[in-house]
Amino acid sequence: MKLSDFDFELPEELIALRPAKPRSASRMLVAQSNDIKHQTFADLAQFLRPNDRLVLNNTKVIPARLNGQRRRISDNGETFAGLEITLLSMDTNGHWLTLAKPAKRANIGEQIIFADGFWAMVISKSEQGMVLEFNQSGNAFDQQLAANGFMPLPPYIASKRPADEQDMSDYQTVFAKTMGAVAAPTASLHFETDQLDKLREMGVNTSEVTLHVGAGTFLPVKVDDITDHKMHSEWGEVSATAAAEIAQTHASGGRVIPVGTTALRLIETAARGGEIKPWVGDTDIFITPGFEFHATDALITNFHLPKSTLLMLVSALMGMDRMKEIYQTAIAQNYRFFSYGDASLLVP
Repeated sequence: MKLSDFDFELPEELIALRPAKPRSASRMLVAQSNDIKHQTFADLAQFLRPNDRLVLNNTKVIPARLNGQRRRISDNGETFAGLEITLLSMDTNGHWLTLAKPAKRANIGEQIIFADGFWAMVISKSEQGMVLEFNQSGNAFDQQLAANGFMPLPPYIASKRPADEQDMSDYQTVFAKTMGAVAAPTASLHFETDQLDKLREMGVNTSEVTLHVGAGTFLPVKVDDITDHKMHSEWGEVSATAAAEIAQTHASGGRVIPVGTTALRLIETAARGGEIKPWVGDTDIFITPGFEFHATDALITNFHLPKSTLLMLVSALMGMDRMKEIYQTAIAQNYRFFSYGDASLLVP
């Protein structure tokens, strides 16, 4: 398969820069059998059954974008230069791999100052990014991030407007718990707490898993033959409880419906042997047409970028021709695309 097989023309005005208010007021395209329906996310209960199970990614987005000043000391005194830092991942030593813009402004051994009492030392640089050692850790570090960081909005939003205070709540799910993501599991942004409560009351079950979404989710595919693409890896965990719940739902005839491609990629990683089991570690699973699904019966997701690995994933679930029809319909009906856009319920 070629990258061009997953291309389409998207009018720029369909890229959502803010989410719907309230969250559940977003539109929802429902594709099942040979049918396409146009609903709102508040109508989701109409398409779910008792004993269905929603799989929720409970990762919590950190305000990972920081504005700092590189401090350089020379014979001529101190000089400063502005830098934008985006945190990517933390290693076992507590050091952060980051993207710096512009990276050439900082050298190994220099300080980057973000606020009074909050700074980092550059300890290495490579093609992967710049590694920083911060002077704060644990709760103190989290508090400094909350005070000085900004939500790391996707490039297609950040290029049109800066992140602001509103994004601190808009770009976080209502069930976010486990700190570590630098991008939101955006299909989950449509849920309100009371909507989840009502679904549980009607017999729809939920299980929580954790996949810390990385900035690599926005990296473009640069190869023409998609089998040559190397996926970024992300840390995730399917607990013994979640694995047992998912297995029990299948055993009793219910449907397992991950909310978002992140939850889907994680449970399919945990079910690679054909049966879902507890799992923890880094996954770089790449789901393309021809993939055999073991854990997923349907999917709630947003509308994805042309030529993206996420569009390849939904094409694997629904079939390439069916997804082309769905996306052509969504564009014709002016659905809003990408992270703050509208939802779809895809039932193969």
